[in-house]
Amino acid sequence: MPGELNLLIPAGREQKGEWYRERVRSLPILLLNVHEHCNCRCMMCDIWKRKDGRELDLAAFERHRESLERLGVRRVVLTGGEPLLHQNFAGLCDLLRGLGIRVTLLTTGLLLFERAAVVAEGVDEIIISLDGPEEVHDRIRRVKGAYRLIEQGVREIRDRRPRMPVFGRSTVQKANHRLLRRTVAQARQLGLNSISFLAADVTSQAFNRELVWPGERQSQIALAPSEVQALEREIDALVEENAADFQTRYIVESPGKLYRIVRRFREQLGDVEPVSPRCNAPWISAVLEVDGSVRPCFFHQRFGDASDQSLEAAINGREARQFRASLDVATNPVCQRCVCSLYYDAGD
Repeated sequence: MPGELNLLIPAGREQKGEWYRERVRSLPILLLNVHEHCNCRCMMCDIWKRKDGRELDLAAFERHRESLERLGVRRVVLTGGEPLLHQNFAGLCDLLRGLGIRVTLLTTGLLLFERAAVVAEGVDEIIISLDGPEEVHDRIRRVKGAYRLIEQGVREIRDRRPRMPVFGRSTVQKANHRLLRRTVAQARQLGLNSISFLAADVTSQAFNRELVWPGERQSQIALAPSEVQALEREIDALVEENAADFQTRYIVESPGKLYRIVRRFREQLGDVEPVSPRCNAPWISAVLEVDGSVRPCFFHQRFGDASDQSLEAAINGREARQFRASLDVATNPVCQRCVCSLYYDAGD
């Protein structure tokens, strides 16, 4: 409810330094890292380079049942790596749904066909990575036949559960920045319920980067000045030709938000000053890693450890509360470079 959100947004902002007031009493969204391996080798991500293949210990996670209830977790987003690599994916979904929690699956889609029965039974909605038309998607994912596996998987899910919401999410980068319209057409051909876009992240240590990518590596994904102009023209054409898709939100972002992707690439080039997006993620969500580490979002460093204490205790420990008390989203350099912010309104 709208009033509840007041508990989630920085309670002590008017008196900085009173970190003890930055207690999270309600956590509507939990992002749960289910498996550290991935079955793609994407150009824009280093997760697939991980040597070990750790997965979430279901027995250890079950210890957080009381925290999930006390914090009022409404939605758990299963992420990774590839969540469908987890050996007891069905058991995890049963646990979450038994608590009345909505389960969202973020997936490459490569295992959807193989695991369609458990997904159709245990998941409330699916978000599939779609990086362009078939040949471009396969090249970005560096998996031959990746698109066809998605196609098979979506078809099988629809056969088993026709009304299952299945959404697409596309990461804009050098390899597909001229193809947004074709990506929308591809999403429709797959029968997806919507498609959304975000800029590729090239400046953080997220996605298994020990260090921020050097400039040469960034330039393989980010856009050169002429490519930024091409992206802007592509969005112009998308807005003109697909007006109905914006009205129905088949294209999730408004035109204004799509043009912010253009700005992100201009910021990376140093043409404009970086501007933080509207975001309250650290106060309404958390990321729980396979090893028990707790982070405020994908991009900031860990601020707690739930491996030997409850999730509630971890997100309300001294370090976590000090982080929230000191965080000014507008001026924080990590926030200023963020490509996928979250703003949650309890009234929505």
